[in-house]
Amino acid sequence: MATPVSAVELGTGMYNNVYRVTLAGWDRPVILRVAPEAARQFRSERHLMRNEYGSVPWLAVIAPLAPQVLAVDRSHEVIGRDWMIQSHLDGVAAAEHLGTYPRRAWPAFFRQMGAIARSVHDVRGPCFGPVGGPGYGRWSEAVITSLEEIAADLDGAGLDAADVRKAVAVAAHDRAVLDEVTEPRLLTGELWTVNVMLDAGAAEPTITGVLDMDRTWWGDPAADWTIRMALAKQDERVAFWEAYGDRDRSPAAVWRSLVHEVRHLGAVRLEHHRLGNAAGVENTYDAMATVLADLD
Repeated sequence: MATPVSAVELGTGMYNNVYRVTLAGWDRPVILRVAPEAARQFRSERHLMRNEYGSVPWLAVIAPLAPQVLAVDRSHEVIGRDWMIQSHLDGVAAAEHLGTYPRRAWPAFFRQMGAIARSVHDVRGPCFGPVGGPGYGRWSEAVITSLEEIAADLDGAGLDAADVRKAVAVAAHDRAVLDEVTEPRLLTGELWTVNVMLDAGAAEPTITGVLDMDRTWWGDPAADWTIRMALAKQDERVAFWEAYGDRDRSPAAVWRSLVHEVRHLGAVRLEHHRLGNAAGVENTYDAMATVLADLD
């Protein structure tokens, strides 16, 4: 059994507690991730670490970029919380390092992001919903259930959930449009710059790792956070589509994207609340009102 020599908590964990642990006799540190206590987990975010562990076989297409799982425990016999030990990824965080390159070099980064997203979205699954379950036979069931759970979480946090419930009603009324999506595809959940590592010494931005794939879903690729962020600005990130390929621009797809945006904004509202960002919480209401105006 390896003996820990030191443990340093990394401030990058926005959901789990994350530590870099040095072990006696090991050349490289490992990463220890500890999930929140069950009572502190939102219904819409329950057991994310278990979801990530269940996703590992499905993410084989990006295995060379992902950390290896060295140990996992959900017995709660050690500390009363789920925990996982992973290998330490080389590189530096893209959120910090990308800006050290001139902007003319950024398209190379976004093309790599497009290729990674495409490889994940090409993986076909058995049902809709979180990879770790529960699974649903129709995309509308997965989406509406997720929105209802977000609304319940907002209620529990003392936040107004009326806009999310309005979206639930609209989605339920027009569920047939959601159910035009008939083939579950693997979604990364939240892959973007904050979950990517870059080669510190490369002449151009070069992705060496991806991490924190705990929000993986089976569903419509257009519902992935990665797609949302790729569409957020018409700047260097348009290179994403050169590697990813074409996307559905039909009226039905546009309508579904609005429903997906409600789900994203609801999750963002909860995260801002958890992090104590009152201004961020408030901003989601205006953004949601704009989306709902287009959704009606």
